[in-house]
Amino acid sequence: MSTNNLDQLYRSVIMDHYKNPRNKGVIEESTVTVDMNNPTCGDVIHLTLEVKDDIVQNAKFEGEGCSISMASASMMTQMIKGRSVEEAQHLAEIVSNIMMSKDYDDSIDLGDLESLAGVAKFPARIKCATLSWKAMEKGVQKDSE
Repeated sequence: MSTNNLDQLYRSVIMDHYKNPRNKGVIEESTVTVDMNNPTCGDVIHLTLEVKDDIVQNAKFEGEGCSISMASASMMTQMIKGRSVEEAQHLAEIVSNIMMSKDYDDSIDLGDLESLAGVAKFPARIKCATLSWKAMEKGVQKDSE
């Protein structure tokens, strides 16, 4: 597949998550609640997680922002549900490495997350793509204290 076709596919995946977000909403009985924003571009996220026995049972978000920010939040909630907190944090590390064009653990099927790789070409958008992941990391760290 040519680079242009791959870029188009990735844009399509991001737009699908933006227009049809997965796990949008609030978990009423959440064990973790985090609010974060990216003042540079106005992205805002309200993340709620249900963590039980060190497993992310459920994850939902609400927020406003650019397509990259909201799509990344949608992808993140899909990827961390059912995983241990440690696995969720490892995924956050992988996303960070992808954004910084660093090597990362490619033994995990990243699914739609791979579509965020193109964001690395636009340094100003990296914070958009990582906002929800930073919120999750902050929340699970706080939860384990």
